[in-house]
Amino acid sequence: MTLPTVAIVGRPNVGKSTLFNRIAGERISIVEDVEGVTRDRIYTSAEWLNRQFSLIDTGGIDDVDAPFMEQIKHQAGIAMTEADVIVFVVSGKEG
Repeated sequence: MTLPTVAIVGRPNVGKSTLFNRIAGERISIVEDVEGVTRDRIYTSAEWLNRQFSLIDTGGIDDVDAPFMEQIKHQAGIAMTEADVIVFVVSGKEG
């Protein structure tokens, strides 16, 4: 049986990797104050309230014209296509 999949997506530096690590119960994703640290999809198995699922961390999606931004958007798009649930994380300061 395939586990349900949850993808965490949002703009850069809104806490996606921190949330991913918190749900996973260990530090898997790198957390920095610099944009663009997470570029690929990062997967782990997780459990929340006795429910097991696959969890995906993604890079921050932004309109910046950086060489790597198209690849980050592509990777996030794959994660969203694979996901049964998408958790869209926003900043309380910037939206």
